[in-house]
Amino acid sequence: MEDHLSNRRPTGMRGFTIVWLGQLVSLFGTSMTQFALTIWAWQITGQATALALVAFFSFGPTVVLSPVAGALVDRWNRKLVMMLSDLAAGLSTTAILLLYATDRLQIWHLYVAGAFTGAFQAFQFPAYSAAISMMLPKEHFTRASGMLSLAESASGIFAPVLAAALLGLIGITGVMTIDLLTFLAAIGGLLLVHIPQPELTEAGKEGRGSLLKESFYGFRYIFARPSLLGLQLVFFAINFTASFGYTVLAPMVLARTGNDELALGSVQSAGAVGGVAGGLLLSVWGGPKRRVHGVLAGMALAAILGELPMGFGRALPVWATASFFGAFMIPIINGSNQAIWQAKVAPDVQGRVFATRRLIAQITAPAAIILAGPLADRVFEPAMAPGGSLAGILGDVFGTGPGAGMAVMFVLAGILGAMVGLVAYSVRVIRDAEGIVPDHDSAAVAAAV
Repeated sequence: MEDHLSNRRPTGMRGFTIVWLGQLVSLFGTSMTQFALTIWAWQITGQATALALVAFFSFGPTVVLSPVAGALVDRWNRKLVMMLSDLAAGLSTTAILLLYATDRLQIWHLYVAGAFTGAFQAFQFPAYSAAISMMLPKEHFTRASGMLSLAESASGIFAPVLAAALLGLIGITGVMTIDLLTFLAAIGGLLLVHIPQPELTEAGKEGRGSLLKESFYGFRYIFARPSLLGLQLVFFAINFTASFGYTVLAPMVLARTGNDELALGSVQSAGAVGGVAGGLLLSVWGGPKRRVHGVLAGMALAAILGELPMGFGRALPVWATASFFGAFMIPIINGSNQAIWQAKVAPDVQGRVFATRRLIAQITAPAAIILAGPLADRVFEPAMAPGGSLAGILGDVFGTGPGAGMAVMFVLAGILGAMVGLVAYSVRVIRDAEGIVPDHDSAAVAAAV
């Protein structure tokens, strides 16, 4: 009976689209809550460090727990894992809502809630990535990644501006209540579709064992393939530079505009429009024939068109334009990289391998986040205050006073980010990764012959 019902549920591109629509609605609510809580945290602390710590505690557990999460994803039903991840996010929002409604919410509560949600988010990325590989043929991988990026970005177009407007009408309590209602769409979409479980491959047999062995299997797999390792080391570097800059985006804009919530919402919405445009382009275009160009050239352009003008700019139009172009490149970068990995790695080990891939790529982001806040508050902002140690040298370029030090941080991040993308082209195992590592289906055919 269960198999019969599964066969009647949508799968393929139709099933994926249903899941995608559910995520689109849910992400809209999540974006509204994140914006509202960012404003609340800035108003009660006035420090970039507080916002950085919220990001750190939300993101850190996701990265650290990735290997174990990936091993469990390959063991468990991937659809159930995705639903549990969405449910955990809903429970976290409920807890924060109750604390705020009873006037008990403190900044450290956001750290705890973020860590709880982040722990479950460690399961979401490998589960979703592996599910896509089972639902769609590989020629649609890049388009599916583009659609997921489109969902993430589309939620941010109106969410920040709408949240800023609603804060004066229904407050944070109302915004978070809307968020909770949108979680039902994500779980409902998953309930409607059928997500096949993968067949066991030789790679899967090789990786079987204890949970500890399976947790480390992703490292062995990637380290045995220098091209895949090289690709992730590029993300290892770029995620440090990007996180270092974008951690101070909200406090920089708020500081330079006198706490103008609408200005911050406009900058974030412009970035979301850019992400939507990039996601739409990728969904229709399918990405470059050599996907590595989408990764490396995309990184350099994101830094040059996004981070550099974000730091040099001193007014909303410049920040909004920089936000648009920086975000425009992200779906192309991530979608191109995702398509490479989905084509190269067998589906039944993608949970473990993709989780390890995420750990390698993003372990630097929490470090950058935890550094950026204190450096902004204690080093760069004082140095760019009137009479500060750097004000006389850089004041004509960046101005002085609140936000100027964080602008300098953005430019430093942009210069380093552009260098990462361009220098990686000189490394053959990265530049020619698609030709060096065979697709998993072609490797399986060769083994059978």
